[in-house]
Amino acid sequence: MTVRQWCRSRWLTPALALGLGFVFLGAQWSAGDPRSGLVSLLIMAVTAAIFAFGGRSETIRGLRGDGRDERFARIDLEATALAGIAIITAIIVAVVVQLARGKDPAPYDWLGAIGGLVYIAAVVAGRFRR
Repeated sequence: MTVRQWCRSRWLTPALALGLGFVFLGAQWSAGDPRSGLVSLLIMAVTAAIFAFGGRSETIRGLRGDGRDERFARIDLEATALAGIAIITAIIVAVVVQLARGKDPAPYDWLGAIGGLVYIAAVVAGRFRR
């Protein structure tokens, strides 16, 4: 199986979800909270199962990647843009709130700077590619 085939496989998203569950378990266990780690693992395992066995749903197949077509690629692009706007807005609000409280806005300021720089770089790169 090639890398491209693996990335479009129906098993990639469930595997990533389950893998993240184990990462969360390890992080919370090492912080002295194994019970919460097990809850996190359970949540991610249920999520993985939904993605793995929800194959009849066009939405699940589209989110998983194996049911992608041009229409779903456009839906994904619009959803990603909306999520980005929501996160950027939340980061800006968090920075302003921290500044208004007289506190250091870190790590929100770093997240905002990274987002802004990546956006500018993507616009510049997109302009030269087209």
